Amino acid sequence: MIIKTAEEIEKIRQAGKILAQVAKAVLAQAKEGTRLKSLDTLAKELILKAGGKPAFLGYQPYGAAKPYPSSICTSINDVVVHGVPNDYRLRSGDLLKLDFGVTYDGWHADAAWTTGVGEISEQTQQLIKVTEKALFEGIKYAKPGKHLGDIGWAISRTISGYGFKVVDGLTGHGVGKELHEDPSVFNEGKKGSGIALRPGMVLAIEPMTSAGTARIVQLKDESYAVEDGSLSAHFEHTVAITEQGPEILTLI
Repeated sequence: MIIKTAEEIEKIRQAGKILAQVAKAVLAQAKEGTRLKSLDTLAKELILKAGGKPAFLGYQPYGAAKPYPSSICTSINDVVVHGVPNDYRLRSGDLLKLDFGVTYDGWHADAAWTTGVGEISEQTQQLIKVTEKALFEGIKYAKPGKHLGDIGWAISRTISGYGFKVVDGLTGHGVGKELHEDPSVFNEGKKGSGIALRPGMVLAIEPMTSAGTARIVQLKDESYAVEDGSLSAHFEHTVAITEQGPEILTLI
């Protein structure tokens, strides 16, 4: 658990503003026929132009075989997270997860959105809405006097209430001077359990869901996909815990 000063949170806030601006522009280009690599190129250009750095580019988390080669993650359909942008052209019916990380003056912000491409099914629309709703339900508990378990409880209750699953083994995390810091922010939990939340904590809260099984597998590019090929969704915000409650630092 790392407590940030007001000055440090301000730098994360600036990283979050850059991230939100870039995400808005990239999401607008997530259309039929667009190459995933084109979205990555656009994101990198916009991040650098705004005075930030792509936090994911060259990042090698613990356990990864090699540094990440791109500026954003682009995960399609059953791929939940860490999809590497390639020459794939988006097609109608695709479910695209876009994950962004920005560094500003040595401080990080991290956020993700899921968007449908062209015509998508009612179930796909529901999966998107429920996953985003779960994120905001979890954020409601990111305030002093609550616990980490409260966030996971709120997220899992929302997702299971609509018949979807929280995927196994993937969590949110602290964020700040490092892209991934303690504590892990689980998407399931018991009310009142876990670390007590305090002002100055900054968390990347990120529900990741499946329309089928909760089990995931790691692919050759080190991305994670739903084992049975079901569609998945992912939403994430960087959130500062303040005396007044949660402050979302990556809101578009």
